[in-house]
Amino acid sequence: MASRGIRDSEKFAGLIRDHAGIVRKVAATYASDPDDRADLVQDMLANLWAAWPRYDDTRPFPTWMYRVALNVALSHVRSVYRERRVMIPLTIDHDTVAATGPDHAANHALDALHATMARFDPLNRAVLLLYLDERSHREIGEIVGLGESAVGTRIDRIKQKLRRELA
Repeated sequence: MASRGIRDSEKFAGLIRDHAGIVRKVAATYASDPDDRADLVQDMLANLWAAWPRYDDTRPFPTWMYRVALNVALSHVRSVYRERRVMIPLTIDHDTVAATGPDHAANHALDALHATMARFDPLNRAVLLLYLDERSHREIGEIVGLGESAVGTRIDRIKQKLRRELA
């Protein structure tokens, strides 16, 4: 493992601070319990730090951060599923990450969206999260390991399912 100097540590800490919302959103999407969410955030940050020496700074940091965070979250879902044999549902707590104010109609719509997302498989949940975060199909594909056209097809199917279930 490459040695890390203070300057490198400070650069990492600054990037994490600048993009902390990514870790919070991913954790809130995959863990409903506040303690589980805090553990997941800690695991994501530990994995980001461990992977930091391999980060290619010619690539966008948020894309790399999403990829690492989603891989940790998906591993978490798999381990919880193996332990409990159930998927973790989203709760209203996710709204605190996404909500921008006391707009009750918007919060109700978010509740419905999150309830629907909770029924998606982890990969579709990740694709939807990235799509809602306005990532390009190419970037989503890089993060989740799909081709750009497969991402487009998946997003179209997700939209159709959302229209049906939220109508």
